[in-house]
Amino acid sequence: MAIMVTLGVLLVLIEVVNAADDQRLDRFGLQPRVPSGLVGIVTMPFLHASFGHLMANIFPFLIVGWVVLVGGLRDFAITTLVIMVGGGLATWIVGPDATIVGASALIFGWLGYLVARAVFSRRFMWILVAAGMLLFFGGLFAGLLPSASHDYIAWQAHLCGFIAGGAAGWWLHPRKGTDRYLRVHARVTRP
Repeated sequence: MAIMVTLGVLLVLIEVVNAADDQRLDRFGLQPRVPSGLVGIVTMPFLHASFGHLMANIFPFLIVGWVVLVGGLRDFAITTLVIMVGGGLATWIVGPDATIVGASALIFGWLGYLVARAVFSRRFMWILVAAGMLLFFGGLFAGLLPSASHDYIAWQAHLCGFIAGGAAGWWLHPRKGTDRYLRVHARVTRP
């Protein structure tokens, strides 16, 4: 939990600095199809357009991130990296012509990971966890689709993050009995 609280405090501190500087840090967000905008792959989750935007993201960020972290620091780190890089690159390719900031793509990625982990691992505990997250945060899934009423939301980033998280879940938690499962577990259990 300390890791997630530290990351949450970091998000707040960055937004305090950003707000004090008239949101000028937002220029370092992801800018689709602009080569210099690639830096946003790393910075996008840490920048927010306002305190309201941060407050909308902070609770799901802390809770969903913590649930992923409960599965182990290694899986959390790999999943977060896959979501940020894979989802960020995909968003850079298909995103809207605007600078994109916010942790929501990472949150959607973590949700995608939890769903994929439940599907591919077929472990009762992770199925319950995914079901709980879907029940609690199910309303967020509207953010995976385009919306005429919220044209300022980069749903493409949400969808790309979700897909990248699902890919991380597929990669890290192969189904038992598959060749990939045997290869992954042979590597892990070797002395």
